[in-house]
Amino acid sequence: MPPSKNGLRRREKKAYSNIETNEYFDWAFESFSGYIAVDEVYDAPFCILYLVDNRTHKKLMSRVLEKDPASNDILAFLQSFRDVLSQREWKVFGVTTDGSALYTEPVRTVFPGVRHQICGFHVKKEVNKSVLKAVAQIRRELAKTKTKRKRGRPSTKEEKAAVRKNERIQKKIGALFEHRYLFVQKELTAKEQKTFLAITRGLPELRQLRAMVEEVYRLYDRRCRWVTALEKLRKLRMRLKRFKRLSEVLKKIESPTVDRSLVFLEDKQLPSTSNAVERANRRFRKMQKTVYRVRTYANICNRIALDMFRDCSLPRRYQTMQSLHDTRAG
Repeated sequence: MPPSKNGLRRREKKAYSNIETNEYFDWAFESFSGYIAVDEVYDAPFCILYLVDNRTHKKLMSRVLEKDPASNDILAFLQSFRDVLSQREWKVFGVTTDGSALYTEPVRTVFPGVRHQICGFHVKKEVNKSVLKAVAQIRRELAKTKTKRKRGRPSTKEEKAAVRKNERIQKKIGALFEHRYLFVQKELTAKEQKTFLAITRGLPELRQLRAMVEEVYRLYDRRCRWVTALEKLRKLRMRLKRFKRLSEVLKKIESPTVDRSLVFLEDKQLPSTSNAVERANRRFRKMQKTVYRVRTYANICNRIALDMFRDCSLPRRYQTMQSLHDTRAG
């Protein structure tokens, strides 16, 4: 037999031609929740836009671009999705994206009045990055406090005292670097808390950093109401203004994306992150590793369509497999 070509055995071309039919949309919108998540994933010159139901995790629409996306591309993508919704008389109640500025204006234009949530994971990630930068700044300041010495062995008492001082400072710097994860970890055990108190002795700014991280994590407690979380955030911002050395961290806390990440805090069934669409991104990354020929525009479109088609036929395939197992079991 001749070697198989693209679409001959894997049904990629057939899936691509059938993915935008009423059959797929009927399955995708069968239990549409009204809450969507939008994100993009990059592959060299290409960019893949995904739009996923944020509750059922069903892929509703995708588009492949041959360049980096702009606001106009996001606007056209959301408008095409709105046209599909208008045909089925569905409405969007909420949109979840990451902190990128690409989505703010298009979402506001296409879905006016709809609440736009920023992924809480991305917000906490940016805050933790700022905290680690602040810890690195403290380490650099500690390194500058070392006493400069001449080369050779110390001979006087002052030189020996300077050597011991430099060793203590270097040991402190090494401990801060080794245990830097303690500043951004959500919860600390009793042993980790003891280690944290030991490495931050004499450095109250670092303990304030840890207390600030704990307050940020408490903002996303689902037992808390949205109004209460906003009040906690306001108090946290007022508290941080007292510490001038934490100005870099304060920039992240002052960002309006933190407020927008708490929009759906009271909705128990709606996640506070964009994990639904990030799962589609991870599926594409895995496909990149296993299918090496997915590097052209046509192949990317076909593979994404095939992945969506498999999701559509998953219930029927599961029913067939269950029937076969029951038959074999007698």
